[in-house]
Amino acid sequence: MSEARGRPALEAATSPYRLSRAEYDRAVEAGVFEPDARLELIDGALLAMTPQGSRHAAAVSLTARELRKAFGERVEIRIQSPLALGDDSEPEPDVAVVPGSARDYRDRHPAEAMLVVEVADKSLHRDRTVKQHLYARAGIPEYWLISLPDARVEAHREAVAGGYTRRSIHRTGETIAPAARPGTAIDVGDLLP
Repeated sequence: MSEARGRPALEAATSPYRLSRAEYDRAVEAGVFEPDARLELIDGALLAMTPQGSRHAAAVSLTARELRKAFGERVEIRIQSPLALGDDSEPEPDVAVVPGSARDYRDRHPAEAMLVVEVADKSLHRDRTVKQHLYARAGIPEYWLISLPDARVEAHREAVAGGYTRRSIHRTGETIAPAARPGTAIDVGDLLP
């Protein structure tokens, strides 16, 4: 085989294969992945999610509890469940506030959210860059990043294609209100373990 003829095969073998969300969903339904595999589809690539420590798990539970109080029964608070964002992404944010009820998503994942929250420890860099850009590009109006190392909440609002135009930092002793529920006040300390 000539070198020229061999190169395309080598390049094809080393080029990453991008999955569509439909292909990923079919693979999940077919049981291709181990039942306990923690994966999410981001921009066509399968990414392993970092393992959760106890502080991370506690912050997710605390955040979900506070958001249930703030939003009431008119929305669904999803914990580490898929969002169908475009043709090539299906992230599993730590907490997402989506319209409707759980039964509305029996046959499909939600494609929109009022608020998405990621709790970050080891995933801080990815959540500040890759995840933030993904959520902004998908038109999620508000993204909170709970930074465990910094003991703070970074609120990102006003989504544009490349990110968010407004960012505010909130620490223990301060309150934060979701943009969709401006009359509520959540103590930042109630979100942190």
